[in-house]
Amino acid sequence: MKRAWILAALFLFQCRPAGAADSAAGSALDWHGSVLANYATRLGTTRHEKPASGDFLLGEERLQLQLSGTAPGGGPGYFAKTDFLRDETNSQSAVDVREAYLTYARGSLDFRAGRQVHTWGVGDLLFINDLFPKNYAALFSGRPMEYLKTGAGSLKTSFYSDKASLDIIAIPVFEPDQFPTSQSFFLFDPFSQVTNRVEAKPRHDLDNAELAARLYRPILGFDAALYAYRGFFRTPSMEPDSMTAPTKLTIVYPRLAVYGASLQGNAVGGVLSFEAGFYDSRQDIAGTNPLIPNSQTRFLAGYQRSPWADFTAGLQYYGEYMHKYNRYEASFPAGLPKQDRLRQLLTLRLTQFLKYQTWKLSLFSFWSPTDKDFYLIPEAACHVTDELTATVGVNVFGGANNNTFLGQLDKNDNIYLSMRYEF
Repeated sequence: MKRAWILAALFLFQCRPAGAADSAAGSALDWHGSVLANYATRLGTTRHEKPASGDFLLGEERLQLQLSGTAPGGGPGYFAKTDFLRDETNSQSAVDVREAYLTYARGSLDFRAGRQVHTWGVGDLLFINDLFPKNYAALFSGRPMEYLKTGAGSLKTSFYSDKASLDIIAIPVFEPDQFPTSQSFFLFDPFSQVTNRVEAKPRHDLDNAELAARLYRPILGFDAALYAYRGFFRTPSMEPDSMTAPTKLTIVYPRLAVYGASLQGNAVGGVLSFEAGFYDSRQDIAGTNPLIPNSQTRFLAGYQRSPWADFTAGLQYYGEYMHKYNRYEASFPAGLPKQDRLRQLLTLRLTQFLKYQTWKLSLFSFWSPTDKDFYLIPEAACHVTDELTATVGVNVFGGANNNTFLGQLDKNDNIYLSMRYEF
């Protein structure tokens, strides 16, 4: 902890003199930060059911500092966002560099290199063509929504024109999504008896570099985009050394290519959204390997409307259609839960602002009619002052079975509280 706060102090010390020097040279410099206290405790479990972490899922204090600047008249620039944190659940301190990149703009070209967060697509907490790293453990334990997205070391090149714009992103080092672990969450594990586990991430070489592209432009009043991606599934697959009596599990990330499109715009009194993507499973083209995901088509349709002042309602329908399902069924091992040919999911978001928008009441819900599971996030946030915000919310999980994505989290209901001061 001492080291983290020393680094924070040095960061602040360097920011202030730099501001004066850069201002004299005519460049723009901006810095600010926040202090966040975030806690989450489990609900409804008995003493014997608690995992290693006990009642608390989350206990953090974070000092976040941001620094950005641009040379006079544009050109080179920089941005850094760093968290200095104390994790009370394991009594450890750490420094989390969330973003740190250099920028350069010239004419219609824009370059950005370093650790950065990318956000594509039109889904609300549903991601089809947004194939960049995410932290679902943060979402499920009540961290602020910004912590769902994580940075990736990457090079982004953007080209802008009146007819269309193009983004190209290269990620040389693969980073998987982050999921809850059995240390703090109850999870379904079909190979729970196997303790010998090895993670096999893609090697750091040119052949394994991820590439993503987005071409976008307005069409008839709608924002339209085409996407392409070459890389890997960020959700891991488990490969046992034996299906009957496994003694070793290898965690792998199969190769993946995705081709998609999205459309969003004002229509029928609200905002309509459509997105789709074809997931080409490059290591199981035949669809006969039950341990690697089959190719799929994923799609969503959404509608958002404000029927009265300070209130917004949004609905989404999402589907995953598995290709070559007959081959999947024929090769799938007996005794393990199968996926549906078409997995469906519905979401609802309700948001109401009160007292001159100083209060925000919201509800986000997931419900799958095929998996028969759900996830609810009711939340209340109050702007105590312009700088201080207090938030309380609940994560509620449930399902008919403990082997679906949300159903396995049934025993992980939690209540979370956060206080954030911005300066």
